[in-house]
Amino acid sequence: MDIRSEVLFIGGRSGVGKSSVAFELHAQLSREGVMHCVIEGDALDLAYPAPWEHSLGERNLAAVWNNYRSLGYRRMIYTNTVSVRFTDQLVAAMGDEPMVAAVLLTATDETAHARLGRRTEGIDLAEHIERSNDRARELDALTPSWVPRLATDGRSVSDVATELRSILGWSASP
Repeated sequence: MDIRSEVLFIGGRSGVGKSSVAFELHAQLSREGVMHCVIEGDALDLAYPAPWEHSLGERNLAAVWNNYRSLGYRRMIYTNTVSVRFTDQLVAAMGDEPMVAAVLLTATDETAHARLGRRTEGIDLAEHIERSNDRARELDALTPSWVPRLATDGRSVSDVATELRSILGWSASP
C-alpha cells in the first residue's frame, strides 16, 4: 500500500520569513531523521516575461514532485507567496491527494520593510516594498479562513519553525 503524502504550504508577503522558516524547519526535521523535501515555489516560474498564464509553476511542481516521489519522499514543505490561496491547484499538480497543512506567515509593514532592506537595495527595494505591501493586503483578504495566520514579528526563525513543527507532528516514521 502506498503511503499518503503530506504537504505544508507556507505563504506570506515578501520579507515575512517564508524561506528562512522553511530552511530552519528543514534543519530541525533533518536532525530528527524525518524524510522530506523543500520546494521554493517562487523559483518554479521565475522568468521574464512571467509565464503564469501557462501554469508553468504547477507544471514544474508536478515534475519535481514526481521525481521526489519516485525516490520515496512523501513529505513536502512548499513556500510561495500566494500558495495558501491556491492549495487546490497545487495539490492537483502534485497528483497524489496529499494531506494538506498550510500557514500564512504575517509581519507588520515595519518588520517586512526592515527585512527587505537587509537583502535588497536601490530602486528595486522601493518596488519590492510596494509589491510586499500589496501582497499583504491581498493575502489578508483572500486567504481561506481555514489557513491559520502566524505572526513572525519579534520572533526568531527557530521559534516559528518549532511552532510549525509541533503543529505538523511529522516524525521519522511516515
